[in-house]
Amino acid sequence: MKISVSSYSFSKALRAGQLTWEELPEAAHKIGFEAIEFIDLPGDTQEDRLALAARLKKAADERGMVINAYTIGANLFKVTKEEADAEVLRLTRQLEVAEALGASVMRHDVVAALTKEGLGRSFDMMLPILAENARRVADEGQKRGITTCSENHGVIAQDSDRVERLFNAVAHPNYGLLVDIGNFSCVDEDNALAVSRVAPYAVHVHAKDFHIYDYERGPIAGAFKTRGGRWLVGCAIGDGDVPVRRCIEILRLAGYQGYFSVEFEGRGDCIDGITRGYNFLSSIG
Repeated sequence: MKISVSSYSFSKALRAGQLTWEELPEAAHKIGFEAIEFIDLPGDTQEDRLALAARLKKAADERGMVINAYTIGANLFKVTKEEADAEVLRLTRQLEVAEALGASVMRHDVVAALTKEGLGRSFDMMLPILAENARRVADEGQKRGITTCSENHGVIAQDSDRVERLFNAVAHPNYGLLVDIGNFSCVDEDNALAVSRVAPYAVHVHAKDFHIYDYERGPIAGAFKTRGGRWLVGCAIGDGDVPVRRCIEILRLAGYQGYFSVEFEGRGDCIDGITRGYNFLSSIG
């Protein structure tokens, strides 16, 4: 199994000043990871982000590590051509950062909320606009040899049937899905069944786990609500209620051969949580 870790997993250590961005490859390497992915790099200017990307690549190269993906936020629901052009241009500049990192995959969000009026009132009304703009980004990624993808992420574009429809609507050879095993819990789907639906389209995978509680148990400290009112508490992979092992088997049977990237967003020490997740995935083999 090819195991990676998202820099997002180290967020607590970054915020506390325990680690710097440049120290993340070494921290991941010490745990045993062979690859690391990065989320939106900080910087006031594009030059700042490109400079940080170069330093991160150097730090990873020195440890023989791969930077396998770059993960960024986006909102592809833009009503006017001018707004759409601006967002596609912004994502094109993020592709430059991905290229500087040496990443072969870039994930971008598509939309995070409905609007009260217009086409934004439903996912399906937004879908043609989302697909067109994702297709434009995929075109730009293809020029750089970077596969683009979007994730079951953000509540509105999170259900397996919605991301499958998005994949079909984009219909671009350079575009796929980032399948987050745990995120389907946020919209109350059966994780394994949801993964089985979208596994053929996976170009990258996030491994994540949650403790899942019924509505009647809440409110629960440290939990957040699913769309259907359940409660989720992040935890180390293998400690929760998500059938991670089964989901990995489903993805493998569908032909997925890429990285499984650890995302830890649980309580407690993040290094401990990341390490336990790494050990669990390593035990699967």
